[in-house]
Amino acid sequence: MPSPGADGGTSTPAPSSAPGFTSQITPTVPLPSDPVSAPSGRVGTPAPSQRVRFVPEQVVLPGGASAPVLTATTVNGQLQVPAKAQRVGWWDGGAQAGDPFGSVVLAGHVDTKTEGLGFFARLRRVKAGEVVVLNGSGHAASYKVRSIVSVPKDALATKSGAFSQTDDHRLVLVTCTGAYDASRGGYEDNLVITAMPVDLAK
Repeated sequence: MPSPGADGGTSTPAPSSAPGFTSQITPTVPLPSDPVSAPSGRVGTPAPSQRVRFVPEQVVLPGGASAPVLTATTVNGQLQVPAKAQRVGWWDGGAQAGDPFGSVVLAGHVDTKTEGLGFFARLRRVKAGEVVVLNGSGHAASYKVRSIVSVPKDALATKSGAFSQTDDHRLVLVTCTGAYDASRGGYEDNLVITAMPVDLAK
């Protein structure tokens, strides 16, 4: 599992507009008996200011299991994952659900010494193509799982791209996996699941 954090939780390594358009139409003068018509409206991608974006308050995994999501900050480069095994942390240095770009990063325990299996132990059963839902402030955003990889812990923040805020918008779920080595403070690897938006947040 991640190494102990300063607040009693645990830590995971972490790194530190749509242009408008105009449509020009040459009007015609209708005869008195002609109905006046207008061109049909054009629908484009909402500008960033029109997007629904929100801080995740709940995550729902495939199969319907859900957990509360708490805000998680970084201390000395370590993401402070909530201490409780059945809670998940949202990295406050990353994207919100519904943002136009950047990773929404959620991290949680696979297990703890005092509580047994953690909520994110379920990530080991998640498959590509399944959907994860984030809820918060009366809104929801759905993400379809694209990739599931195991990453050495010392490469999570530097080589995995999990914390990127310049790539396309995505959801990244992180927990521990691999061999457990108590002498080194926990599991050797991180399980990283990347999911892409199904649609705009609503």
